[in-house]
Amino acid sequence: MKKLIIVILTCLFLGIGFAQEKAKDSKAKPCTFHGKVEAVTTKGLTVNGEEVKGWMGAMTMNYPVDKPEVLKNVKVGDQITATVFQGDLTLHNVEVVPPDKSGKQKSK
Repeated sequence: MKKLIIVILTCLFLGIGFAQEKAKDSKAKPCTFHGKVEAVTTKGLTVNGEEVKGWMGAMTMNYPVDKPEVLKNVKVGDQITATVFQGDLTLHNVEVVPPDKSGKQKSK
C-alpha cells in the first residue's frame, strides 16, 4: 500500500510539473520571423532566416509550421514572415511577402 501511495504521489507531482511547463510555454514572447524559403517538404519549410533579435541568430534550417495548408501555398524563393515564440521553432501565421512593383520581394 505504501508503494502505491508513493507511485500515485510521484505521478501527481510529474503531472503538475508538466502542466506548469506548458503554462510557461503559453507565456513565451512572440517574435516576428523573416526569411527566404529554400525548400518545402511534408515536414515543414527550410528557411534562410534572418536574426530574431534577443533569441536566435540568422540561420538556415527546417521549421515545422502550425498549419499544414501553408505548405501548399508557399514555394521556393518566397520571402515570408511568421510569428515564432521563444523556445519553440514552429512558424505560426506564415505569410508570403508580396513583391514590390520592381518584381523584388519587399522586406518588412
